[in-house]
Amino acid sequence: MKTIDELLAEGVTGKRVFVRADLNVPLSGTTITDDGRIRAVQPTVEKLAAAGARVVVASHLGRPKGAPDPAFSLAPAAARLGELIGADVAFATDTVGESARATVAALTDGRVAVIENLRFNPGETSKDDAERGAFADQLAELADVYVGDGFGAVHRKHASVFDLPARLPHAAGDLIATEVGVLKKLTENVERPYAVVLGGSKVSDKLGVIDHLLERADRILIGGGMAYTFLKAQGHEVGSSLLQEDQIPAVLEYLKRAEDKGVEFVLPVDVVVSEQFPDLKTKTPTEHRTVPADAIPAGFMGLDNGPETNKLYASKLADAVTVFWNGPMGVFEHPDYAEGTRAVAQALVDSEGFSVVGGGDSAAAVRILGFDENAFGHISTGGGASLEYLEGKTLPGLAALED
Repeated sequence: MKTIDELLAEGVTGKRVFVRADLNVPLSGTTITDDGRIRAVQPTVEKLAAAGARVVVASHLGRPKGAPDPAFSLAPAAARLGELIGADVAFATDTVGESARATVAALTDGRVAVIENLRFNPGETSKDDAERGAFADQLAELADVYVGDGFGAVHRKHASVFDLPARLPHAAGDLIATEVGVLKKLTENVERPYAVVLGGSKVSDKLGVIDHLLERADRILIGGGMAYTFLKAQGHEVGSSLLQEDQIPAVLEYLKRAEDKGVEFVLPVDVVVSEQFPDLKTKTPTEHRTVPADAIPAGFMGLDNGPETNKLYASKLADAVTVFWNGPMGVFEHPDYAEGTRAVAQALVDSEGFSVVGGGDSAAAVRILGFDENAFGHISTGGGASLEYLEGKTLPGLAALED
């Protein structure tokens, strides 16, 4: 795929460059609680603006129902992008309507605009090729060149991700180039030992990546809500912990395959449990205790790894040359259940190996828990996209950027 540097060498002064970014940031009202994804696309925007391009930034945010919804407006993201680049960023209050056309027409060389949430238009996410294509046609009228830099969306066959690049000269932005380069390190000629840490709530979300990694990883550490399905599969009682009983046959198959292939599967040996799920808004302290992972009392739910598990996981990561981590070890948003996630993050910081934090909640946890992002080899901006890449799937947004 063509790089942005190759595009710049051809000249972009005066051209309208459509940048498909990922500004899907978490909001509390209109306040951005984590601007990591905006900062991730900032270098591409600045590079284009410095070269004299008229930069049109577009993204989705949340899951509106194909119609305008003020709760999902990109206005806060546009304002934050302006603060980061130190320049006024114009904002269009629609996607392809009068405001978008006027805002883009008013751009001068080196200036930047953001158009409203792409998912306010049903054509963006439509499964109908014609409807999606019609929206892509309208977006194409706003630009001369396309730059794909929204890695968090490249696994979606959406109009701005998949259809629009076919209608314009296109290139990959710096963020996508970096993300793909990192993921290749996790899939091609991997430096060993290669350890993978998988957490999050549901086993079903990770089945594909576990299946693929069983052929590649040396050890796989499991935590978070998904761990309780593994523990149940081993015959342990899990109380009222999150459980996907329908996934137990698949889990048993993976445990058997891991044993046959010599892949070390590591599960919690102790967990922090409570009789109730914590209030994540007030973060009120809760009654909780640590119990062996094979002795969770009835009526109690596992909410985090225990201290012995934290030590065990740190030891399993200490000598790893390559580490991929996706998914928190517990309900890290509450201080009573953040230590498991903190311990994994600290183990990656302490490791001399190349560590990749696979986006989503893991990336958010790193920032929320106060870690220096530069202490990790790479923090991905796309959890779902990273996982699908590691599953060996073809990602529509990357395929669309291929020449």
